[in-house]
Amino acid sequence: MFEVGFAEIILIFGIALLVLGPERLPKLAADVGRWAGRARAMARQLRTQLEQEVQIDPLRDPPRTKPATQATPPAQQTPSSQATAPAAAPAATATATESTARPDETDESKPA
Repeated sequence: MFEVGFAEIILIFGIALLVLGPERLPKLAADVGRWAGRARAMARQLRTQLEQEVQIDPLRDPPRTKPATQATPPAQQTPSSQATAPAAAPAATATATESTARPDETDESKPA
C-alpha cells in the first residue's frame, strides 16, 4: 500500500535538513522517535487486550461458581480448629478441671 524505501527516507531527511536547519533537526528527530514509540506501545497494548477478550467468550464458557463450603458442627472439631485456640485457653481448662476433681478419685502421679 504505502511503502517508503531507502531513497525516499534520504529525500525526506534532506528536505528536513534544508527547512529546519542543523540546530532543530536533532530535536525533531528525537520527538518523532518518541511519538513512534508511544504509537507502537499503544498498538501493542490494544492488540494484547483484544486477544485477551477473544479468549474470554462469555457465551461459550459458563461463569464459574465457587463450591459451597460445609460448616463443621461445633461438636465435631477438627484438629486444625483446636490448634487455632488461644494459648490462655488450655491453662484455664487445666485449672477448671483440677477444681472440679472429686476428692475420692486419686491421681496416680501424685504421691498418697
